[in-house]
Amino acid sequence: MDIQIKPIVTEKATAYSEKENCYTFAVSPEANKFQIKDIVEKLYNVRVERVNTASYAGKRKQRYTKSGLIRGQRPAFKKAYVTVAEGQKIDYYSNI
Repeated sequence: MDIQIKPIVTEKATAYSEKENCYTFAVSPEANKFQIKDIVEKLYNVRVERVNTASYAGKRKQRYTKSGLIRGQRPAFKKAYVTVAEGQKIDYYSNI
């Protein structure tokens, strides 16, 4: 199973990472905490202390156009809060 992971870089997530040494990622909904921990440790060479997750359902969206009402749904995703060991940091831009 291929698990996609991408960092969430918002004001709230950045402040949380500076204050608590906890980084936020958007991951595939099928991923579990052990898989998330392994991927983060391999990608960023850090030791992960713990992983907390939150699942988000896809939002329903609709808009009115000339051709009528268009309905759709945003995809569901899971948010992972990864706490790394004391003294270690994750640099999102090192892998670019």
